[in-house]
Amino acid sequence: MGKITSFFKNVVTEMRKVSWPKRKELTRYTIVVISTVVFMAVYFGLVDLGLSRVMEWYVAL
Repeated sequence: MGKITSFFKNVVTEMRKVSWPKRKELTRYTIVVISTVVFMAVYFGLVDLGLSRVMEWYVAL
């Protein structure tokens, strides 16, 4: 049981050393991540649509 208590004490000590982002930074990072995900989803959706059209055209030959 002592090892578990020691583990959680060490966790608390390490968590105090963490440099947490400020609200403004966190908002900026969140916007960057969401916009990147949306961009990549649209990009891969268009690539998939294009490849599907090419394959449909090729099969119809």
